[in-house]
Amino acid sequence: MRTATPNVGQNRRRVSRQCRRRGESDERIESARTMFDPAFLTIGFARRFATYKRADLIFTDLDRLAEIVNNPQRPVQLIYAGKAHPADEPGKELIRKIANLRHDPRFAGRVAFIEDYDINVGRHLVQGVDVWLNNPRRPQEASGTSGEKVVLNGGLNCSVLDGWWAEAYDGRNGFAIGTGTSHVQESISDARDAESLYHVLETELVPMYYERDVDGLPRRWVQMMKNSISSLAWRFSSDRMVMDYCKTAYLPAAGGLSCEMNVR
Repeated sequence: MRTATPNVGQNRRRVSRQCRRRGESDERIESARTMFDPAFLTIGFARRFATYKRADLIFTDLDRLAEIVNNPQRPVQLIYAGKAHPADEPGKELIRKIANLRHDPRFAGRVAFIEDYDINVGRHLVQGVDVWLNNPRRPQEASGTSGEKVVLNGGLNCSVLDGWWAEAYDGRNGFAIGTGTSHVQESISDARDAESLYHVLETELVPMYYERDVDGLPRRWVQMMKNSISSLAWRFSSDRMVMDYCKTAYLPAAGGLSCEMNVR
């Protein structure tokens, strides 16, 4: 749906350079040069790899995910990027886990990890993906501003109901993972949210993207893009987030709600 040819070329070059730097086979390097088909539904995930963000949630059931991404009528590709704090060993392990999926033949050409995450990589991803995936453990999402940038580029959010998405989601401007509830046991919450994510992909998100009219256009998807921009772009941004923090948190905490001087 998205016309992201420059971003596709940029990501192909990055991945092929990664393969060459690691000394991988010529076949794998050549495969990287042709991956990222612009016609495939593209889901992006790029952010700090803190464990509570659950970067690997979609990889909970690899067999089920393989069926989703390799459907010949409705193929899906996943693009990941991000960094972990140098002292965050669990976060770095998540990166290794996802990056190493390139060795699994079920995900060849379907899952890629872009190294050296920076503002430029993030810019290309928010401009080029169809869907922005966000699935942290509730209620640990402070805001979630990366998804707000995707809105301005015509992408849709698929997120747990936390942070700004808990306020923004209305059922017509993107996709929700879960119902906004959490269990006291993280393992149970993770399992429930993984099941909800797979269900959304299989029954809502992927079918809607590939539902085309006689002109080859995904009318319902386009309408959701329009709903997303019209309902979210003017309300949710880093500017509003900073102003809300100032007005409702920082200034009250500092006792600065009035210009009157206290008499002592």
